[in-house]
Amino acid sequence: MAQKEDRELIKQLQNGSLDALGVLYERYRHMVYRTALAITSDTEAASDLLQDVFLRLYRFADRFDSTRPIEPWLYRMTTNLTYTWVKRNKRWVRSLDDLAEWLAGSGKNLPHERVELQDDWDQVQKAVSGLPLPQRVVIVLFYLNDLSLQEIAEILDVPIGTVKSRLYYGRLSLKKSLGLGLFGEGEKLPEFNYEGS
Repeated sequence: MAQKEDRELIKQLQNGSLDALGVLYERYRHMVYRTALAITSDTEAASDLLQDVFLRLYRFADRFDSTRPIEPWLYRMTTNLTYTWVKRNKRWVRSLDDLAEWLAGSGKNLPHERVELQDDWDQVQKAVSGLPLPQRVVIVLFYLNDLSLQEIAEILDVPIGTVKSRLYYGRLSLKKSLGLGLFGEGEKLPEFNYEGS
């Protein structure tokens, strides 16, 4: 149902509809923002990248195939733009206070649970941020966004073996950084509140 609605919205967007862009933005902004944030560890960059992704969607709507799902395109654009941002901003390792507060900001948690959650998140985010960029992107797409290996391969336009390799070595690095037995193929990173923006 959502794909059918997206197809119609893309057709409207191709005819210049800003309302269609607004609907798509509201529908997918969290997905784009959290992906950019997880890769860059920078809330300002993630916000800027979010805007860039949707500006490009509007600008290049006439080239978009409305029969295909929009999510892979959004993931690809987000990862491409974050690659560029990270390469330009070697200073990407920053204070994670805003990010941890945002992720731990659920009203469900008691104060001591928030502190524990923030400490856990700080460790995980530092470990993920320390990964080489290609591994970091695959880890984020696989664990944060729940994408399959095949979907990641298509988004990054690399062979599935490359995705598997990056995921394997990313896991090894995370295991070493975090000092624990880490995630099997279907397991998730520790649960965090990824609502926001």
